[in-house]
Amino acid sequence: MSYALLRNLLFQLPPETAHEMSLEWMSAAHRLRLLSPFVPSISASPVEVMGIHFPNQVGLAAGLDKNGDHIDALGALGFGFIEIGTVTPRPQPGNPKPRLFRLKENQAIINRMGFNNEGVMHLVERVQKARYSGPIGINIGKNFDTPVESATDDYLKGLRAVYQYATYITVNVSSPNTPGLRSLQFGDSLNELLDAIKEEQGKLASQFGRYVPIAIKIAPDMTDEEIVLVAQSLKSRALDGVIAGNTTLARDKVQGYPYGNETGGLSGAPLTDKSTHVIKVLKSELADSLPIIGVGGIMSGDMAADKIRAGASLVQIYTGFIYQGPKLIRDCVEAIRFMQR
Repeated sequence: MSYALLRNLLFQLPPETAHEMSLEWMSAAHRLRLLSPFVPSISASPVEVMGIHFPNQVGLAAGLDKNGDHIDALGALGFGFIEIGTVTPRPQPGNPKPRLFRLKENQAIINRMGFNNEGVMHLVERVQKARYSGPIGINIGKNFDTPVESATDDYLKGLRAVYQYATYITVNVSSPNTPGLRSLQFGDSLNELLDAIKEEQGKLASQFGRYVPIAIKIAPDMTDEEIVLVAQSLKSRALDGVIAGNTTLARDKVQGYPYGNETGGLSGAPLTDKSTHVIKVLKSELADSLPIIGVGGIMSGDMAADKIRAGASLVQIYTGFIYQGPKLIRDCVEAIRFMQR
């Protein structure tokens, strides 16, 4: 069965149901060794970023596997790395359903999931049981009912819990679906969070005898001036990387389309240019002081190459993967390799 046919069948179901079913089927197929017909042949294209060896530059963005329940199956598809989460210290149900919407004409998705997950201890157990040997990023966030002024406590709890199991850790301060979260990207709130994160990272590195890089995931909806200020904070505090970016609140490219006015974060093709612009602004300020992971609107190999050309060292896909399937991984790897010749 081709991916296009499978996708068309899944798209007959409500989006969240299709999401859960497809992951369960994928894991079952992997266990039964039936996944290989869907896996494209991907040549090795190794790179070192943040001191980590990546088999290729194309990873899976956080959000698809929030609990780490499907690491092995996803890892078998040819990704250069897998990012799981966002996970919070305590389990939480997320926002009321429906909370996930397909904008098929726009090759886009709107979600207002709200960090639904089984909690950090469940995720840690899943990582411990995984056989996947590639890099695993773990994306951490705060619980919805933790006041913003106490958010640092949640991030430190998450950091301590996942540190020894992660290849790298992402601090998510940019989801639009947790009230007040994005305020942590600015000014004193950001600097205080970064200071606490870096201090704890140093303690944990000594405790476990291993330095685990930490990246910050930022939103694509900032002005150029705000992006520069964030970059300066990250650089001055020696963060290890920045992920640009998350979903957008902008609706200018989906106005008038079905579900275009649903609240939540918009991902997919309408985000392509916006996320690439953020990468360019970050690169102009950061130069080579810390690497950028580019994510947002990668729907083809050429779009992945554009992110690298703009200044990203790695890229991640999510919505494009939903619409295009595993073939997109190979297309991105090959387009990046061709561009870098």
